[in-house]
Amino acid sequence: MSENVIELVNVRRYYIVGDFCVKALDGVCAQIRKGSFTAIMGPSGSGKSTMMNLIGCLDTPTSGYIRIDGEYTNNLTEKELADIRNRKVGFVFQQFNLLGKQTALDNVMTPLLYAGVRGRERKERAEALLERVGLKDRMKHLPSELSGGQKQRVAIARALVNNPSILLADEPTGALDSRTGDQIMELFQDLNDEGRTVVFVTHDRGLGMRCREQIYIHDGKIVEAL
Repeated sequence: MSENVIELVNVRRYYIVGDFCVKALDGVCAQIRKGSFTAIMGPSGSGKSTMMNLIGCLDTPTSGYIRIDGEYTNNLTEKELADIRNRKVGFVFQQFNLLGKQTALDNVMTPLLYAGVRGRERKERAEALLERVGLKDRMKHLPSELSGGQKQRVAIARALVNNPSILLADEPTGALDSRTGDQIMELFQDLNDEGRTVVFVTHDRGLGMRCREQIYIHDGKIVEAL
């Protein structure tokens, strides 16, 4: 059996809002295997976005522990968490989050700049990934000159450019029409077939069922894992 690339053990994430304690996650245990294609599913407010933020080292738990690709994240500093994000997690968001005044190529090269990769290698790696996602002829275009599906492909290339252990996608087809969304899902499936670990966060049961494994979360608790 493949090793686990993500482990959550009795994880709680509580927030104090006024006089109330909001239990966004309440004792979650989950394992995601290396090379798997896993959907985290649930309605709005179920806790799936909180779980995504914890997996992506954007937040730390109130209690319990999390291990990402062999590293425990509980007691890390902000700088150490940022280092794990940059090395181990590639993010793809619903609204693309591209830099509007930079070309597709520049957007994909940006994480490499922060990682200290030299100019020629940055360009070569970014060009190779844009070609991989079918945008060889759109590298010099600004986001405003691209369709929604093309913007998401740029975002996927950017997420992959540091060769992360985990590709974390948060409702990545939510801003796309159904046909384009299907194409993006096929791209994720191809990337998973190549051995990449993909975690897909969605409220859409139909999309979630296209993943090979599903984790259902409701009211901060995992109710089913398939």
